[in-house]
Amino acid sequence: MTGTAPPTTSSSVGALAPANGRRRVLLVTGMSGAGLSVSLKALEDLGYEAVDNLRLSLVDALIRQDDGGRRPLAVVIDSRTRDFNVSAFLSQLETLKARSNIDVRLLFLECDDEVLQRRFTETRRRHPLAADRPVPDGIRRERTLLAPLADRADVTLDSTQLSIHDLRRVLSGHFAFGGGNRLQVFVTSFSYRLGLPREADLVFDVRFLVNPHYEPSLRPLSGLDAGVAEMVGADPDFPVFFDSMTRLLGPLLPRYNLEGKSYLTIAVGCTGGRHRSVFVAEKLANWARERDIEVNIEHRDLERASPRPG
Repeated sequence: MTGTAPPTTSSSVGALAPANGRRRVLLVTGMSGAGLSVSLKALEDLGYEAVDNLRLSLVDALIRQDDGGRRPLAVVIDSRTRDFNVSAFLSQLETLKARSNIDVRLLFLECDDEVLQRRFTETRRRHPLAADRPVPDGIRRERTLLAPLADRADVTLDSTQLSIHDLRRVLSGHFAFGGGNRLQVFVTSFSYRLGLPREADLVFDVRFLVNPHYEPSLRPLSGLDAGVAEMVGADPDFPVFFDSMTRLLGPLLPRYNLEGKSYLTIAVGCTGGRHRSVFVAEKLANWARERDIEVNIEHRDLERASPRPG
């Protein structure tokens, strides 16, 4: 993760209570270096009571403390924890999920090994499972140890390509209170050359559309500019594609909402992430707004590279 982000303004405590009256309890675990501390701070900014590195044996006692059941609770339990044990963690999780007065979810933070190693090297930190051994050994050991928790997670977030700002945004989309039960949609354009967005739920490839990169006057522009929009929109295959895409999403989004999914990321990709994907993503976001769908949009790779095939 890179960069910094201003803290999110939390809602009032009263607005944080789930509609069903059950207290939200979010157990956070995952790979060391994947953003556990940043996530806990982000959740605290959202209004959660945040507790870091709590011993597993104390989790139940903390939850049972009378908070009026209103303020949500986020607890990080990871391989640093003194009595950390995966089997005991899973047993505790099942016990908590059986309780009728709390809504328990498990969040797992994931990241590629190479990026984790770089983060430990840059910060000169020791890996908690490799105090006297190379960092890669600790990463491998921890990944094997945590595999059962990764399989059991309700939400898995991969921070490999996420900046701190992006991680906060995704956490807010999944776990913020005060927005009712409406599904929030996040649309992003991206460059296939720079990799798929790991957080994407649905991905659409628009590299088949006519490419403005090969028009010299349009090459330095983007899908936000009228000339590019006109060229891509005039592609005879575009209306059929866009109609098919929205016909798919139309009935799909309400079903996601009914299933309790709070945050959906739709990614639209082209070669350079500058022309076609930007135009289609904007078109899709406008379509969603016209149907009173809560949507935000970002163009991930628009400013990351000089104009190339887009």
